[in-house]
Amino acid sequence: MINKKLRVYLDNCCFNRPYDNQSQLKIELETKAKLHIQSLIAEDKVDLVISYMSEFENNDNPFLMKKTAIADFFKYAKENITENLEIIETANSLKKSGLKTKDSLHLACAIVSKCDYFMSTDDRLLKHKDKRIKIINPINFILEEGKENV
Repeated sequence: MINKKLRVYLDNCCFNRPYDNQSQLKIELETKAKLHIQSLIAEDKVDLVISYMSEFENNDNPFLMKKTAIADFFKYAKENITENLEIIETANSLKKSGLKTKDSLHLACAIVSKCDYFMSTDDRLLKHKDKRIKIINPINFILEEGKENV
């Protein structure tokens, strides 16, 4: 049996985690896990999917250094999802379950592009469950996938 590479989508709070205050252990561990995931992406062991929402939110980042570093990492994306009717319809359905507009659009992009994992450090978003994709914190991704695949 051929092992397919995992497809992952990281939301913008996940991409920005290394720039947060690292004095809390949870934030420091999420940062280390996220940076490890980035290394897996750069080493072509895991496929990164980004979207027009990734670029839109990153472009709104007021900190040029952070914005540039994140945009530079987007070059590793295997796919860049553009807006389409299926994403909008999926996002509207997700909004009805209580997600914010931007979160629902990010998640819809990950679902429509058939990602295996949607990663976030947003505790509120992590509570959302969807049978089409695993919504997970970077730490839990490493714990879940680290032994066998990554």
